[in-house]
Amino acid sequence: MTENTLTVVGIVEATSRMLRERILHGTLAGGAAVTEAWVSAEFAIARPSAKAAIEQLVANGLLVRTAHRSARVAAIDATMVHDVYRTRARLETAALRELAAAARVPAEAVAANDEIAAMPPGADPATVAPDLRFHTALIDGVGSARLSRMYRTLADEARLCMAQVQDRRLVDAGVIAAQHGAILDAVRDHDAERAALLLAEHLGSAEQRLVDALSRD
Repeated sequence: MTENTLTVVGIVEATSRMLRERILHGTLAGGAAVTEAWVSAEFAIARPSAKAAIEQLVANGLLVRTAHRSARVAAIDATMVHDVYRTRARLETAALRELAAAARVPAEAVAANDEIAAMPPGADPATVAPDLRFHTALIDGVGSARLSRMYRTLADEARLCMAQVQDRRLVDAGVIAAQHGAILDAVRDHDAERAALLLAEHLGSAEQRLVDALSRD
């Protein structure tokens, strides 16, 4: 790989990362057009680099593109929320069963939940990052590179949904920490069924609150 190629890759990655942050923080709202011309002008990069950055975000679900149309920021709707949360539940449930069989509690999950527990009472968008780290740690605790890679294809869409939950002040930080703690306790107790049930309740509650909020928008 040449030096010039490395430079282009760096530009594409940096642009993709900045666009991603704008989407996840709501600066680019759902449905907003993200054209190659706009990205090129906004970040002072060449059109091919702008196109490559856009394609990265299309691949991870933050942008959508239909035939003969510019990419747009993915709009959150009930269908998307149901699919993201239920896919997460399938993967995380499988991970919890393996962890509980060995009573293996990932240290990163504990650390992430301690961070949430230390937050002041009330709903806070700052819970999103440690909340996602908690759930990712459950997946990574299995020790399967393929499972971890599969879960990370959902990560941005999951974060987008979680940010919407907390931006609407729908879930208290203390409630999140307590639910996470109960899941970890079930894993310590070798109780896979209880861990799976608690996870279903935890994710299902957030899913339903967001769907209900979207219906009122």
